[in-house]
Amino acid sequence: MQKLTAGITKAGSGIDGIAWNILGQTYVPKSVSESSFSWHATFPPGTFVPPHIHPTQDEFIYLCEGRFDLLLDGKDVIATPGDLIRLPMGQAHGIFNKSDQPVKCFFWVSPTRKLYDLFWAIHSMKEQKPEEVVAISAKHEVNFLPPG
Repeated sequence: MQKLTAGITKAGSGIDGIAWNILGQTYVPKSVSESSFSWHATFPPGTFVPPHIHPTQDEFIYLCEGRFDLLLDGKDVIATPGDLIRLPMGQAHGIFNKSDQPVKCFFWVSPTRKLYDLFWAIHSMKEQKPEEVVAISAKHEVNFLPPG
């Protein structure tokens, strides 16, 4: 893993021009180093990340536009623009855009661990079948919870 370098990742672009399709959302990596990883995300209406746990990372989401319905620590909560969502390592959370508008937000995790590699793996799948995404995620330290 590389060390963080000084510089600017310009608006509308990602590191090396990368943009990933992850579960119907667009993730654009903005910075990556051993200690942290950040990306801009656009969640079209109706898209979501099912409940899961990062056992080795703290995760944060700054909401820029739209509204998220979240499952956080077993409770339903809502985030709106300007809110910072804090997702401590080991705590289950799910992220849902139940609105009719896209959500734009900025994510980061600390430390990076295997998440950058997981996004490449999911993006590279021919079809992002739920059972395959769950299996590959578990190999990259993200554990999806069983439905229900």
